Amino acid sequence: MTGWDLLITGGVVVDGTGTDGFRADVAVADGVIVAVGPDLGPVLPDDTHATRTIDASGRIVCPGFVDIHTHSDLTLLSAPLARSAVHQGVTTVVVGNCGLGVAPLADGADVAGIRAAVGYLDLDPAVEWSWRDWAGYADAVAAARPSVNVAGLVGHLPLRGGVVGFDDRPPTPAELARMCELLGAALDEGAVGLSTGLMYAPLTFSRTDELVALARVVADRDALFAWHLRDYSDDVVPAVREALEVAAATGVRTQLSHLTAVGKRNWGSVVTALELIDAARGEGLDVAVDMYPYLAGNAPLAQRLPASVQAGGDAAMRARLADPAVLDQVRAHWADEAVGWDEITINAAPGEPEVLGHTVADLAAARGADPDAVAVELLARQGNAVSMVAGGRDAGDLVAVLAHPASVIGSDGQALDTEGPTGTGIPHPRSYGCYPRLLGEYVDNGSLTLAEAIHKGTSAAAARVGVTDRGIVADGYAADIVVLDTETFADRATYADPRRHPDGVDAVIVNGRPVVDHGRHTGARSGHVLRTKGQGS
Repeated sequence: MTGWDLLITGGVVVDGTGTDGFRADVAVADGVIVAVGPDLGPVLPDDTHATRTIDASGRIVCPGFVDIHTHSDLTLLSAPLARSAVHQGVTTVVVGNCGLGVAPLADGADVAGIRAAVGYLDLDPAVEWSWRDWAGYADAVAAARPSVNVAGLVGHLPLRGGVVGFDDRPPTPAELARMCELLGAALDEGAVGLSTGLMYAPLTFSRTDELVALARVVADRDALFAWHLRDYSDDVVPAVREALEVAAATGVRTQLSHLTAVGKRNWGSVVTALELIDAARGEGLDVAVDMYPYLAGNAPLAQRLPASVQAGGDAAMRARLADPAVLDQVRAHWADEAVGWDEITINAAPGEPEVLGHTVADLAAARGADPDAVAVELLARQGNAVSMVAGGRDAGDLVAVLAHPASVIGSDGQALDTEGPTGTGIPHPRSYGCYPRLLGEYVDNGSLTLAEAIHKGTSAAAARVGVTDRGIVADGYAADIVVLDTETFADRATYADPRRHPDGVDAVIVNGRPVVDHGRHTGARSGHVLRTKGQGS
């Protein structure tokens, strides 16, 4: 080596391991951290120099955040600069969560039907689905040259939708074997695990034998099984038990996604769920959870419909909503929901900007209509493309999850831009502000120390998906690094005005290249697709 590409001097390194910060310089060459120590500049050999130096005096130098839970599967193909992610210090995203992946697509799969079913991800109709297998999808992401690293879970929905279809029925033995074959091939091609989303049709029709069979494929490869649980409301505790029973039956590494309980009558259920998780971990099961630091979530509005109404796919669901008998069924289902229409805000509805930012209750009042009818009309027109921001959560439950030793941080957001196809709607502010909100609010209020918060957002998250070469500032690790001014690092994104980048991010380095410099995106697109065991491409 005749020189270093980058030398970061004078900062306090919080290295991502959970230990307290220490004063050190950080040297980078060929995309890798090659030295961490005090006063590296003066000890450079005569024939060695740093091409660039960043003065981090008075700043925190930490690993780039590893966002274990995102829905950027398709947004990275139309907005590869990933501005909303990198501007908050994210250097790696994990896609394919909640079962809502986009690959693999079985021979004969109803690709249009699958695309409609994952409409929540699909912000740009111009993106062509040119892949069939998971490797083809990963290659498409690599060809887009994103500014962030990307690891991927296999979505249960394209597996089931492509092989079984969208009806309420179990797979035949041959179909289940085909699903397992496709899953195994995707994991062998580099996917880091499987995700399911048991509130989304047709996954809501999956039962234990199907989940166990898929989990065994994942366990055989020591990959991760991530769960969007069957319920986060009145039945959140039984839903947690279901996931833990599959983990016990198969030994699969298990991640319970965005653990929460909605509706005031369910507040405190999270504590019971954490006790079950502690017991499972005490019995030797590898179970962890993730969460984002907000008291409202974001999901397709169709998630609130009875499973039977969603059967058959998006088009069938929309047609079914014209049947008066079905409307009666839907109204009965909604009569005892734990979260009311006054806590449900519409934040995406293509072609209907007039409904954005309004609660369903307010839309109904303005029209002199019934909220149930307004919601049904939206769903009949938009199907899975209409999404909501839903409240009804408890601050104490959130802190309990964030502070739990088995928790890591995942935004549940998307990599977005302020303009273009991904600049529409009113996204949840977590896409722009998850990590500054974590450090700015939950470190400041004493729920977490700075070292704990950074650990949960970096090396701990990376470890859950088997990414072994990132998330720590140490010799030999990939040079994904963030320089933060913790005095000014703050979330500026709000529910009403979410497309605002945070303050206090001086620099973001991805694979040794500055992607954010003095708060501005450099245009660098140095991300890698991370395949199994953290190998890049």
